[in-house]
Amino acid sequence: MQRDEGVKRTMAEVVAQRKNEMSPGRMFVEACAAKGLEASVEYDVTITDSLTSSRRKPRYPARNMLKVVDLSRDPRRFYWHESPPRPGDPEVDEADLRREAANRFHRSPIPELHTTTAWVQVPPELWEDPETFESFINYRLIVRLGTAENHTIIRGEGGLLNIPGIPRMTSKGPFTSTILAACNEAEQMGGTADGLIINPVDYYRFMGQGSLMDDLERNGVFIVRTRLVDPGTAIVGDFGHGAQLFDAGRSVIRFEEPPPGTFAEPGIALKAEIYERVVVNLLTNVFIVTL
Repeated sequence: MQRDEGVKRTMAEVVAQRKNEMSPGRMFVEACAAKGLEASVEYDVTITDSLTSSRRKPRYPARNMLKVVDLSRDPRRFYWHESPPRPGDPEVDEADLRREAANRFHRSPIPELHTTTAWVQVPPELWEDPETFESFINYRLIVRLGTAENHTIIRGEGGLLNIPGIPRMTSKGPFTSTILAACNEAEQMGGTADGLIINPVDYYRFMGQGSLMDDLERNGVFIVRTRLVDPGTAIVGDFGHGAQLFDAGRSVIRFEEPPPGTFAEPGIALKAEIYERVVVNLLTNVFIVTL
């Protein structure tokens, strides 16, 4: 990396002009100007939640569907959750009408957070153009971190697809009928299905065959399109009341040597990390649906 005084001055001047517009990328540009390859920035926010998309057509990340608990500002140590009754439990009054009345109540410690990591290789001398370097961090590194975060929330260890106890629904009819059946089931449990995670293959197939996606969105269902659920699978449920994302409220970006196999060729690499974990409070109100 070139660290001559001319480059340092150029970067420092641009940083000084935009002190009030300090994006995560801009903060790292400043650190890089001062420390070169030793640059490392710790943020007191989760950086995947720090940038607005410039897309004309929004594509929402899974975190936007969940209630986020910032543990850096919230001192809680436990969370509540419910589970369905067990065979042999005593009968509960009116449980035939209000099935959730028979649920068991629990208190558990907040589980250990997972580390979510993303890597990019920095093209040679890109850091000599501070504006482009800032954009590269904001809209390549952090976008890749957002994809990694989706993986953590959806299919990683402890992700929605791997949380024990989330019921699975199948149907011999059209896939769409299973989605709607899950929406109905959430309401029969006293909740409201307000979120759907679906593969783009299915999202666009349904758009071409009918109005289901539009109908769901008009009915207040927040739709997340992502490759991280398999085609023919979706996650449906009451995410507003039935799930939470515990978030450390901090992030790190730094230069680091990547593990073998991370890139196709050698080069200078940037690493970004955040720390979080999803929990489901109402196991009876979230469903994995498949054909």
